[in-house]
This record gives sequence, structure tokens and C-alpha cells, in this order.
Amino acid sequence: MPGGIFATEKIPDIIQLHSGPISGEVEDGVRVFMGIPYAAPPVGELRWKPPQAVAAWNQVRNATAFSPSCPQPKQQDAGKFSEDCLYLNVWTPAKKPGERLPVMVWIHGGAFNFGSPAQPEYNGRNLAEKGVVVVTINYRLGPLGFLVHPLLSKESDHNTSGNYGLLDQIAALKWVQKNIAAFGGDPERVTIFGQSAGSRSVSLQMISPLSAGLFHRAIAESGGPIIGSEYLNPVFNGNMANVSKMGQKLAAKLGCDKDEDALTAMRAKSAQEIVAAADCKTSVFEEGLFFAPVFDGWVLPKDPLAAFSGGKQHDVPIIVGSTLNEGTLYLADEKDLTVGKYKSFLKARFADNYGKAFAMFPANQAKDVVPAIDHFLTVAANAQPARFVAQSMELKKSRAYLYQFTRLPDTAMARKLGVHHGAELAYVFGNMNKSDGYDDTDIELSEQMMAYWVNFARTGNPNGQGLVDWPAYKSKSDLNLEFSDTIKTNKHLFKEECDFINQQSI
Repeated sequence: MPGGIFATEKIPDIIQLHSGPISGEVEDGVRVFMGIPYAAPPVGELRWKPPQAVAAWNQVRNATAFSPSCPQPKQQDAGKFSEDCLYLNVWTPAKKPGERLPVMVWIHGGAFNFGSPAQPEYNGRNLAEKGVVVVTINYRLGPLGFLVHPLLSKESDHNTSGNYGLLDQIAALKWVQKNIAAFGGDPERVTIFGQSAGSRSVSLQMISPLSAGLFHRAIAESGGPIIGSEYLNPVFNGNMANVSKMGQKLAAKLGCDKDEDALTAMRAKSAQEIVAAADCKTSVFEEGLFFAPVFDGWVLPKDPLAAFSGGKQHDVPIIVGSTLNEGTLYLADEKDLTVGKYKSFLKARFADNYGKAFAMFPANQAKDVVPAIDHFLTVAANAQPARFVAQSMELKKSRAYLYQFTRLPDTAMARKLGVHHGAELAYVFGNMNKSDGYDDTDIELSEQMMAYWVNFARTGNPNGQGLVDWPAYKSKSDLNLEFSDTIKTNKHLFKEECDFINQQSI
């Protein structure tokens, strides 16, 4: 029977997965299982191939510690790293397998090159306490997760390469379908949710034919279906030919391009050597190598704009939104930003049309440059893509719910960067402490946001008793819900700027 059974209803439990038995631990009444393998280690000959089935085991596997994070440039809190990283984690408040609680599968952010579900802000216990089963997943990153190369495409049954990280996410969702009932979860009420690259992943899974039927709701926090990502970095556009050229440049940097068997030579390199050679950076002024999802015609349609505009996305309800200061995080380490550098930034993104962009997002003095880029990235890479996705759902039966997060907590990061990219994460997961600068207003807002998110996971509608009504999105009314000191409904979020960016995409 797929999903297995609880061996006992006493805590702690041993759970029988389709691949073997595991044991976890208990945190304040929530069962926690960490480091569960959902696919075979993508190493050796399996590097740069779709995820394969995990090998079965017979002895009880201890699932009480996070797995290593996927290889990436060094990042605080990401923990130790290993190419053997296709694992996931589960928090469940269920006391027995028959409860069939809604399931929320978290896809972490990090520009497709960084991040880990082991980061403290993604701890799922507080959210699970609200009555959902929370799953957080690893997926391959950077050049190990998204390398496109002609030789890889040649060896592929689908004549394509790249998108291994997205295929990992799909494999994790298939694992959920097979196993989540054993944790008291309902495989017919699965919500995928994510922020930043996780949000972009959610939006992309909405149009992947391979993920059809694997999830039933979606929440995309700050980031659309790559559309808009080219404003973060012009090479971040999903173009197969461009990314293939970068793959060949990486092979040359590794010294493998002249080898008789270049793929064997590249697979012989360590993961650390590959990540170091790629040297992917997330600065909006970088022009080096960058690896992210591509529109390959297999995992993803070749034209995502046409897919959403034509109603080809999965017919599932979605929450989409952004924060007030999406761009400041990308500018935190930048020095000496001049008006001239800002104009070059716009020229790289708009070519001869950059003058109109400058007029829409002006900066007359050096002190205006950071606010101008912040506002530009807030709109172009986040608010407009969110509005675009919401508008596209008017072609489907399912509804979209648009939001903006504007609450400014008294945290060290918010004092420096405003309502920055990722500011809402503490509220969505309920992981906040007063010692970090959060107060009673923040705690109450977190409770309300978790209620909206959990209601949505439960029914496909975020509304519920005691909450401000959140109207479904309609282009004509153009309403959004603002999460701030209080919660209220607004209309026409950045309308003039969003309309301008929309015109550039057509």
C-alpha cells in the first residue's frame, strides 16, 4: 500500500515508507523527520541526469538530522555540503495516519545557486502546529542543478539538458504522493510554496507538464515564472542557446573542453571544483556565468509568457505577492553607485529603450540611485510578475489572490534594508523572537498570515473567521491585500510602473 502505515500510534513512531522504515523525534507534540532520501544520490554517472529512484532499505533509518545541503558558494546557515543531497524533511502534527491533513511543500530560495531547507527560518514546527503537514526539500543548485551543454543534450532521451533542480522538485512531489498519507497528510491537498527562487520554481511548476496532478494549490512569494528575472540579471532569461554557451564556457574553465570525452572529464571533477569554476554571483551588476531554469520544451514550455497568457498553466488556486523593498538585498554590498552606473544598468536591460525606463524610475543624483533600483526591481522582477500570474488565472476556473507585504519590523536587517526581499518569511513560518526586534504587532501579524496560508492549503481559499476579507484577483478591480501594521485591501499596486514593465514584455 503506497505511503505505508504507522507502526504504532505512540510517540515516537516508526513510519514505513515505500522505500523503507524511518524513525523521527518529537518537538512540542509535532513529529519531525529529517534527512529522508527521496531520490538516489546524483553522483558519478548520475550527475547531470534526471533524479533516479532511491534504493530501498530494510533496517529502521534514523531521520533526526538534516541532510547535507546541495553544493553552492559558501552561505551562512546552509550547513555542510554534499553532492549526495536529495533529501527532504517532514513536520506533522497528526497523531495517526488517517487524519489526512493538508500538506505544504516548501521550496527554498537563493537565486537557484544558494540556500538550504536547514536554514533556521524554514523550520516547519510552528506552521505545522496550525494543522498542516510541512515538507521542506533540497534540490540541486547552480551548475550541478541547471547546466546546459550540447553533449548533455545529445545523451538525453529528450535531446535536452538543464532543469535537473526542477526535476528534483518534481521527484520530491512524487515522493509526497506515495508517502505523505503515512504522516497523516492528504495527497489530494498538496500546496507548493516558496520564496524568491522558490517562488519562481512554484510559478514554473505551474506550467511544467511533468508536474501535472502533483499539487493542488500554489503560493509564490516574491518571484514569477522567470519573466522579470532578466531584470535582476540579463542572462537570467531561460534561453537555451545562451545558457548552453555558458555551459561550454564552464567546461573550458574546468579544462575539460578539449578532452576526447568532455562529459566524463567533467563528471570526474569534484562538486566543489565545479561550483568554484562557475563562480556564480547574484549581484545585479554581475555579467559572469549563471545557471538557472531554462525553457527546454520538455520540463518547461519554450515560451512561458505564451503558456500563462494562453491559460496553459495548471488549474490550481494561487497566492502571489511581493514585498515593499525587493531590491535592497541585492544592493546591500554595492559601493559608489552613480547615476551613470544606473543608466548602464538600465541599458543592459532595455537597450535603446532605456530612456523611458529611466523616466519611469528616475535618479537625478547619486543618493537617488539605490531607491530607484530598489523600486525598479520591486516592480519589474516581483510585483509585475505576480500581477501577471494573477491576471492569467482569470482564464482558469481557479482563483488567484494578490498581496503586498509592507510591515517594517525593528530587526537589524529591516533597519538597514527596509521591508526587504524575504522579510515575510518569519511571519509565514512563525519563527520570530522578541530578542531579534519583533514585537506584539509582528507576532499578531504572523498569526494572521499563517491563518491565511493554512486556510488556503486546507480549502484553496485563504479567507476564514476573524480575518480581513481577501478578495480574489480581478484585472478590472486590481485589488491586493496589504500585510502591514494592520491588514487592509488596496487597489492598483504600482499600476503605472507595472503597466510600463508589462509593455516591455509583450
